[in-house]
Amino acid sequence: MKTLNEIHLSNLELDSLFHPRTIAVYGASENTKKIGYLQLQALLNGRFEGEIYPIHPSSKEIAGLPCYQSVKEVPNKVDLAILCVNINHVENCLIECGKSGVKAAIIFASGYSEIGEAGIKAQNRLKEIADRYNIRVIGPNCVGLLNTTNGLMGTFSPGLTNIPLGKRREVGFVTQSGAFGVLTYIAAAQHGLTFNYFVSVGNEVDVGFSDVIEYMLNDPNTTIASGYLEGEKNPGKLRELAKHALEINKPIVIMKSGRSSAGSRAAESHTGSLAGADKIYDGFFKQTGIVRADDYDDIISFSKLFLSNKLPAGRNTVIVTSSGGRGINEADRCESYGLNIHPLSDKVKSEIEKNIPSYASALNPIDLTAAASITHPELYIEPLKVLINDPETDIIIFSEFPMDWDENTPLLQEFVELCKSSDKLIFVTTFPLEGMSIPKGVQYLEDNGIPVITGNLNPIRSLAKLVEYSETYEKAKTQEQAHEREVNKQNIQPLLTRNQTLSESQSSEILSQYGIQTTIQAVADTETNAVKIANEIGYPVVLKIDSPDIPHKTEVDGIRLNITSDQELKEAFQEIYENAKEHCPSANIHGISVQQMLPEGVEVIVGVTNDPTFGPVIMFGLGGVFVEVFKDVSFRVAPITRQDAISMMEELRGHELLKGVRNKKAADKEAIIDVLLKVSALIQEYQDDIQEIDINPLIVYEKGITAADALIVTK
Repeated sequence: MKTLNEIHLSNLELDSLFHPRTIAVYGASENTKKIGYLQLQALLNGRFEGEIYPIHPSSKEIAGLPCYQSVKEVPNKVDLAILCVNINHVENCLIECGKSGVKAAIIFASGYSEIGEAGIKAQNRLKEIADRYNIRVIGPNCVGLLNTTNGLMGTFSPGLTNIPLGKRREVGFVTQSGAFGVLTYIAAAQHGLTFNYFVSVGNEVDVGFSDVIEYMLNDPNTTIASGYLEGEKNPGKLRELAKHALEINKPIVIMKSGRSSAGSRAAESHTGSLAGADKIYDGFFKQTGIVRADDYDDIISFSKLFLSNKLPAGRNTVIVTSSGGRGINEADRCESYGLNIHPLSDKVKSEIEKNIPSYASALNPIDLTAAASITHPELYIEPLKVLINDPETDIIIFSEFPMDWDENTPLLQEFVELCKSSDKLIFVTTFPLEGMSIPKGVQYLEDNGIPVITGNLNPIRSLAKLVEYSETYEKAKTQEQAHEREVNKQNIQPLLTRNQTLSESQSSEILSQYGIQTTIQAVADTETNAVKIANEIGYPVVLKIDSPDIPHKTEVDGIRLNITSDQELKEAFQEIYENAKEHCPSANIHGISVQQMLPEGVEVIVGVTNDPTFGPVIMFGLGGVFVEVFKDVSFRVAPITRQDAISMMEELRGHELLKGVRNKKAADKEAIIDVLLKVSALIQEYQDDIQEIDINPLIVYEKGITAADALIVTK
């Protein structure tokens, strides 16, 4: 991770974008329909705190501001230039800025890499100019940058400039989509969340998505760094930033689009064919603690919940409602997202029952009935008095709230004081109907750390994400790193010839060097040698064709199991050899591998694929039908930690099978963890040589684990 000096320097470089003292607007115009006019007016309406200099070749004054023919004529040094000019003028303007010492620029013009080869060349020229003059650039093909704390409205979009601003501004937002980003900004504002920073990075000729995340993480006035991502160009940097974010408890919340994209190529291995781009992003976010927003509403709801400054200590949730049906509906929603609507203790129930009507219910959900919402709103306080002292309750949700209470209502003041006295997460989620969604006291509640979120923003889903973030944050404090292993590399490197599929025996040799148990085996070139090997191993044995040209042995009928005698072995040897020659006449056959017949256990699969974005990615799943049909697998980007390995097991739908079912003993999870960490070490060391690894099946026992088959493909 960067040193404090490097972080300080990085933020200083982007300060000219976020906190300029002087701005020059190229293409400023008196024509109200032109971008140059909209941009200038946005700065004036936003009450930008610094100096604004319109640049125009002939006008003397625009919007009451004196104009200048070029930035060279401006009386003060310019920090930021906003280029409201078309593509034909951008390069000359940027060069002029560079020669005049301008530190940063925003480029709106389109027609660059998004249009193809000619645009890519033009964009490369912009990059060369920016590098030559050390100008930090946002864009091109973007809608700009906002800092709502200093009036910097660096945009032409009315959707960004005509939105009322809230008092609290601690959430930054960066987007790779201009239009969708604008819609998210508007939606957030309409629900009481004002972004302090809004950045549309466009084509990212210089400043990229991760650069903006880095700035926000290191900005003392930003509590959450959020964004809309289509594809990260620097995942290594984002990973380091995520680690830093967990250390300082500043969540990174990202909506990643493209869940349905195909991702990686169909590969020799199961791992390569199962690895889709979105699955890898999902695993990457989980292992780094980045909160994955399913949609824009998660960014809004999660942010409002986190800004309460109360991370949930657990999953135990209590719902307080005045509608039994709505309480049940919210309980179902909570359980579906992994929250626990826990039974209240007899003591807690009896304490609540003392102060609610006999016809109300003190079960969880606590149903105060319509009496609370119509005639006795004071009832909303009674359960709260008890629940804030219940050690088994972590989260309290009010699914309705008195509409007429405002900051002058003593009952609301009492409610707020009770919430503030507790470390439990308490929030209100109202039904999204006109007249029912916004209580009068909503601003007073939120000013005192009690979020109010309408149900259409799916706050329960975001609550579950907050709980997961809290758990990840706590685990990160004690995260263990994998230890380096002593390996005899002289035995490995000669096997890793470029662009080869290694035979099973070669692949097993590499795994063995990293301490991964493989079957006792040897390759025989004749029946006589095969019989000798089988007798040394001891029957029963397995025979398999051993050839780098036959990665999937079952497809050529090249495997025989549970062979129990010399005669049976000789017959199987000939059959396998003939089948291989018939299906693959030109195959390079090393011989036939004679292996011990492993006893029955739990079959799992461990693999590696080299993703074009993330590099080496590790996969884990249950074997057999679970991988072939259900594709029940998990992914993490190498290197992984022990906690990553545990999480990979726990998130499988079939995870319970590892615990033992139907009188079967539990599988050795520590052995699985050990193999995952060893595979991680192997691919880290040889990521430039190995494209794929497939250990399938890997058989897990009550004690121990053995790789029954293996495949390695080189780059």
